[in-house]
Amino acid sequence: MQFVAASKLRRAQEATLATRPYREKLDEILADLAAVLDGEEHPLLAEHRADAQQRRLLVIMTSDRGLAGALNTNTVRFAARTITEHPGDLKVVPVGRKGRDAMRRARVPIAAYFEGFGERPTFADILPIARLVADDYVGGVYDRVDVIYPRFVSTLVQKPVIEQLLPIVPSEDTEGIPGGQFLFEPNPGAFLQAVLPRYVATRLYSAVLETTASFFSSQMVAMKNATENATELIDDLPLSYNKVRQANIPREMVEIASGARAR
Repeated sequence: MQFVAASKLRRAQEATLATRPYREKLDEILADLAAVLDGEEHPLLAEHRADAQQRRLLVIMTSDRGLAGALNTNTVRFAARTITEHPGDLKVVPVGRKGRDAMRRARVPIAAYFEGFGERPTFADILPIARLVADDYVGGVYDRVDVIYPRFVSTLVQKPVIEQLLPIVPSEDTEGIPGGQFLFEPNPGAFLQAVLPRYVATRLYSAVLETTASFFSSQMVAMKNATENATELIDDLPLSYNKVRQANIPREMVEIASGARAR
């Protein structure tokens, strides 16, 4: 399992690192646009109430399978802290059986559930989640949507993070920029209608790729540790056996001598 996970990790890591620049540039563009446009241009840019009683949706990314060390446990604990700190109405959308089972045990309201997307998730796999999230936000079901997932930092480090998905947050370095600085063709409404749904799907797709790479990385390390522990145990068992056998030899000799004298 260690070698299988290592071979799959390379492919998952390459897909994750290749997606990051595209996702970061898309974040930058949409954050700049959010600074000069408002909810009248597109409902995904509209900010709903931000008080303590806001209705919130958490998309929690975990794996379907275990044997991956503390990856899923750390992600679920991170999500649990976020849930307990939010006093308002909150629901979750688990992606992966481990997250779903944890939320059921904690009796957290589940709005929807999606199984994991295997070793090679595609962009088309993410579209149902993106449509669900965008439609519910536009419909006013939720005031804020966040995604929680284990970010792949390195082979040894996978860090649970939370990122705000909706509404789109304006970029700090574009505050106060007049809207005339941007030219839209044919118009802002048509442009946003094409870009924003893809933005939501891209953010979720990136989170799924990060989760996949984190899973194989954590599984590879966990199986390596298990192999080393098993090898160490196998090496210790003969030593323990020989110690017990040597301790029994004098006792058996005494019993034989005592039996001979008794005769």
